[in-house]
Amino acid sequence: MRFLATLRDSRPGTPPPPELMEAIMKLGEEATKAGVLLDQGGLAPSALGARIEVAAGTMNVTDGPFAESKEMISYAIYQVRSKEEAVEWCSRFMQLHRDLWTGWEGESEVLQIFGPEDFQ
Repeated sequence: MRFLATLRDSRPGTPPPPELMEAIMKLGEEATKAGVLLDQGGLAPSALGARIEVAAGTMNVTDGPFAESKEMISYAIYQVRSKEEAVEWCSRFMQLHRDLWTGWEGESEVLQIFGPEDFQ
């Protein structure tokens, strides 16, 4: 099963500490060696993005930034046996932020990725 984990945060006004970045690299290496991390990356601020919406038969394109109080800043794609395993990997990532970045607040969503095999 594949899962997409996204991270949103409210920046505490300071850059991420070097200890956090080092710990994230180590966790990524561990997940890669375990064969569960397929891809990961940072995302540009919403100010550089666009939103495409269809409502009442009309399509609208809105350039960022968007009004949400938290920016989506990164993602990871995991290949695991269960949702619980994906949540465990993501929780470890979130715990690093909590423990190593004073004042940091954020949230993550873990969503299953469907493939063609899920619709047969």
